[in-house]
Amino acid sequence: MSVVTEGLTRVLAHPRRGSIPVPLVGGWVPARGVVVVGGVGLATLVLGVIALGLGDLPLSPSEVVHALFATDGSFSSTVVRDWRLPRVLGALVFGAGLAVSGAVFQSLTRNPLGSPDVIGFSTGAYTGALVALTVVGAGAVSASVGALVGGLLTALVVYVLAYRRGMQGFRLIIVGIAVTAMLHAVNLFLLLRAQEEVAMAAAIWGAGSISLLSWPVLVTAAVGLLLCLPGLLLVPGLRQLELGDDAAAAHGVPVERTRIGLVLFAVALVAIVTASAGPIAFVALAAPQVARRLAGSAGIPLVSSAAVGAFLLLGADLIAQHALPVDVPVGIVTVVLGGAYLLSLLIQEARRR
Repeated sequence: MSVVTEGLTRVLAHPRRGSIPVPLVGGWVPARGVVVVGGVGLATLVLGVIALGLGDLPLSPSEVVHALFATDGSFSSTVVRDWRLPRVLGALVFGAGLAVSGAVFQSLTRNPLGSPDVIGFSTGAYTGALVALTVVGAGAVSASVGALVGGLLTALVVYVLAYRRGMQGFRLIIVGIAVTAMLHAVNLFLLLRAQEEVAMAAAIWGAGSISLLSWPVLVTAAVGLLLCLPGLLLVPGLRQLELGDDAAAAHGVPVERTRIGLVLFAVALVAIVTASAGPIAFVALAAPQVARRLAGSAGIPLVSSAAVGAFLLLGADLIAQHALPVDVPVGIVTVVLGGAYLLSLLIQEARRR
């Protein structure tokens, strides 16, 4: 029996203080993490009902619930289910996907700055979509494929450039920042050489928006994200990699193969969101750290990160729709909020050193 199996057997056989059993997981998880997920989930539900009721046709919470389940074909049902619900669900699904991706990268790099939008994977996905739109002249489906390919190619380039007899998180971040800067220049060049109407549409989409999200796009993206999440759970060794490569190898974890598998699934999450809504920045950066502080855990919890990410993006979209003089893309709001969070994070790091 391997060391990992023996450790898992001891955990399942001897419940820990402050933990509760979860049948679907088959073991014990921290009670505080369960409370955090439940509390954030409840707050997100309330925020979602509020979002469904706000707009040119204001609806009370009871009217929103009635419109969701009504079969009379009323106008309020059309407004809630066909116009507002895709945007709310898109914020929840995309926020959760970005947060899980950010949690994986921050765990791999063991650095709070190890986010896919900082490392450059979100920008690479945007570059792939721009190439499909402005060079190939493709449609929305091909742009989605281009975003996925662009994100994966960017991950490959960053990984190869950062690899030196192993992978260090700090080196990955530095290389990712450099690649991001170059890709921003490429994106600007593609926009400047494109036709005016194509460039304007691509620039608006590049700000990160879920205002025009339709049911077919949402369902396709949700299926892709749900297919990636089990892949992350099936790739073992994330928690062991947080201890360092040597410790993970001592526990029998194939370090590079595990890291590559986690990177592929995490990049796919970002690419799917980018293909559907454009590059939405800083959710992947902030949500995992907020979740870690709420859960009080040493590592970054994936489920709590997903819950916090959904809440953050839905809240940012509400601000983008109703708290400003004009309706703006949600990506602009997340950049402002995320920039303030990044500044506070850098100040904390400077004070700690």
